[in-house]
Amino acid sequence: MEAIISILVQLVAGGAGGNVVGQLAKSLSLGTAGNSVVGAVGGMAATWLAGMIPGLDGLVGAAAGMAGNAAGAADMAGGIDFGALAGQGVTGLVGGGVLTAIAGLVKSQMAKG
Repeated sequence: MEAIISILVQLVAGGAGGNVVGQLAKSLSLGTAGNSVVGAVGGMAATWLAGMIPGLDGLVGAAAGMAGNAAGAADMAGGIDFGALAGQGVTGLVGGGVLTAIAGLVKSQMAKG
């Protein structure tokens, strides 16, 4: 159950980050649905990458290990690690915004060419 909550936090935060970038930089916007989907993917990817980097792995808790192993640190403790969820939310927000900006930039460059 905690793994599902972590994934939802990453997806929602990533989608929010994508939509914020789409609103702030209209030239990079992919539309509301596009911003949300690309942002959600970016949120998941950024959280996974942060879990692989020493020093940042503590920020996202056991999120990196949850993809292949449903028993994270919070599962072993019998509760939800709210600090890890907050870290995953922030990482997802930033990752979603970054991937949306990159995808919007690629889209605008392809439209010019």
